[in-house]
Amino acid sequence: MRIVVREATPEDAPLIAELTRAAWAGKVTVTSSGHRETALRVSEHLRSGGGFILMVDGEPVGSVRYAPHDEDPDIWEILRMGVLPNFRGSNMSQHLLEAVIHHGLACNAQELRLAVRTDQPKLLDFYAAFEFELAEELEFSHRNPAEPAPRVMRRYLHD
Repeated sequence: MRIVVREATPEDAPLIAELTRAAWAGKVTVTSSGHRETALRVSEHLRSGGGFILMVDGEPVGSVRYAPHDEDPDIWEILRMGVLPNFRGSNMSQHLLEAVIHHGLACNAQELRLAVRTDQPKLLDFYAAFEFELAEELEFSHRNPAEPAPRVMRRYLHD
């Protein structure tokens, strides 16, 4: 199995929207806006921040995006990470998360934040393994107002 994570380009917006919808189907509650992901929204995220696509043997199987926080461009929010159902259970999402972490370090981002939905508490331990800490005092700026507020985790990249 050949695993490659590549940086997303603007032309990847329709693919990432499709991957997001497929990865979230049956996994995330139907009220989540990820089920209605559009290439336009993906394009906006790629333009303001960026993203990565996970490839297995040349086939796109997952994606992640990041965008600078509205109030501080040195803080990046990790958005819409997902892996297709057939590729779950083998830590594939770790490759996407590591890509954002390494890119953030290379770009001198100061902090990464991500949201953990209240219906997915197992993810808290997964992200903690990558040095993310619960930050109950923070709100996620890209949160869906139709959903319960997610728990925010953060990782400082530089001292």
